[in-house]
Amino acid sequence: MNKKIKVLIAEDDLQLGFIIKDNLEDAGFEVINCPDGEVAWEFYLKKSPDICILDVNMPVKDGYTIAKKIRHHSDVVPILFLTAKSLIEDKLKGFAAGGDDYISKPFNMKELLSRINVFLRRNKLMTQESNNFYKIGSYIFKPEDLQLLKGNEVLTLTQKEKTLLEYLCLNPNKILKREDILIHVWGKNDFFLGRSMDVFMARLRKYLNTQTEIYIETIHGIGYRFSPM
Repeated sequence: MNKKIKVLIAEDDLQLGFIIKDNLEDAGFEVINCPDGEVAWEFYLKKSPDICILDVNMPVKDGYTIAKKIRHHSDVVPILFLTAKSLIEDKLKGFAAGGDDYISKPFNMKELLSRINVFLRRNKLMTQESNNFYKIGSYIFKPEDLQLLKGNEVLTLTQKEKTLLEYLCLNPNKILKREDILIHVWGKNDFFLGRSMDVFMARLRKYLNTQTEIYIETIHGIGYRFSPM
């Protein structure tokens, strides 16, 4: 029998929390339902969930605070925010805290399940054994280890950085549309996620800036082009 995927929910609206719990359990997940951020953090450490769904506004500790603590502990576990807010500043704050995606209330359970399954497919690909590595100038990129190497220097990438850089490496010297990058790396084409993508592209540029021959070119109005030498 396959091990059930563990989903941690942190939602102070008890009725909504139980609705989500019941629907996810019907879909075959093991669910840890928590009424506030403090309890969520305790159960995260005890249960090691496969995915975390965090309400932004919660008593004791809010979703942003818990996301930061989870990200300090793990770069891999997906974090999905539940939010009643629609302001871009709030959503960007969520991405900065370590969130991978957000879903605005009220939402459809089918949409939530679809978002969860996107994360699970991505993580399954991530955990498959692979001996692949990419040579980027004098750098060695080892996606299975989340590492970018140059001589004795080792930079550990986050999961998003790894997925984005690998997609660029698989498509060298091509003009990649913004929407294609977003769908491949983030699972959907969204304006707010596009802002987050630009931040991640800037990080990769910074990591690779010791060699002027390597560059990530912005093609205005279209997307990006990666030239790895």
